Amino acid sequence: MREEEMKSVMEKASVLIEALPYIQRFNRKIIVVKYGGSAMLDENLKKQVIEDVTLLKLVGFKPIIVHGGGKDINKWVEKSGMEPRFVGGLRVTDEPTMEIAEMVLGRVNKSLVSLVQSLGVNAIGISGKDGGLLHVTRKYSNGEDIGYVGDVDSVNPKILFDLLKNDFLPIVCPIGMDDDFQTYNINADDAACAIAKAVSAEKLAFLSDIKGVYKDPEDPSTLISELKVSEARELIENGIVGGGMLPKLGNCIDAIEEGVSRVHILDGRIAHCLLLEIFTNKGIGTAILEDEGVMYSE
Repeated sequence: MREEEMKSVMEKASVLIEALPYIQRFNRKIIVVKYGGSAMLDENLKKQVIEDVTLLKLVGFKPIIVHGGGKDINKWVEKSGMEPRFVGGLRVTDEPTMEIAEMVLGRVNKSLVSLVQSLGVNAIGISGKDGGLLHVTRKYSNGEDIGYVGDVDSVNPKILFDLLKNDFLPIVCPIGMDDDFQTYNINADDAACAIAKAVSAEKLAFLSDIKGVYKDPEDPSTLISELKVSEARELIENGIVGGGMLPKLGNCIDAIEEGVSRVHILDGRIAHCLLLEIFTNKGIGTAILEDEGVMYSE
């Protein structure tokens, strides 16, 4: 074997050895992956994300995917001659929009199931309506009624535990029902956070168009690799975090306080971002952990 080939082989071996303690630590543990953003529109990135989750399954993790689909919903709403409207970052969802959202999210759900199946892993796509998984009440934006947008108030995780026990990879569409069995659209971040808490997930990973949390949002070099809950609260209180990161970081704090061990915010547009974050010492996004948690760097 030539010297260059030997060097390449040794580098691959080094990567595998670096991943070993993480595989051992999280073997048989549940990880919830919220999949959304631009990475859902690029077929190559979509395949890489699903490859990552499938690999996690094959090395002993118990992954659950919760997916969004907002950009696809926008496209079909516009095709139907309507204008997408948002209040406080939440989609205004009347009856026609709810019908479109459920149709589009169902289509996205089954496309992800097909991808997982093509990689040799059994997947089952469900919505929050199945088995009463996600029960909701109507969500308001600063007191304004925005239609059929649901706020998750309870989760029945039995169907997820049953699927995991039988070696399936669950893929969840963020649609839920209220007491009157009315259908509601749910923000995928909110759905993923609620599910992660209900199944006592070891990890919750948000894949979106955000690279992570920055000390200075204008300076890419200030990306924070690891952040404890108290530090995350300080960033919010000091006004350093705002915009779309504010509710996302709030969900992260909420999940940690409800028992999720570690939450990751990742840029889904980076190829194989999940593997790079979970199986390397430094990672590529931001990991949030409880104040008593042990940082990778310690």
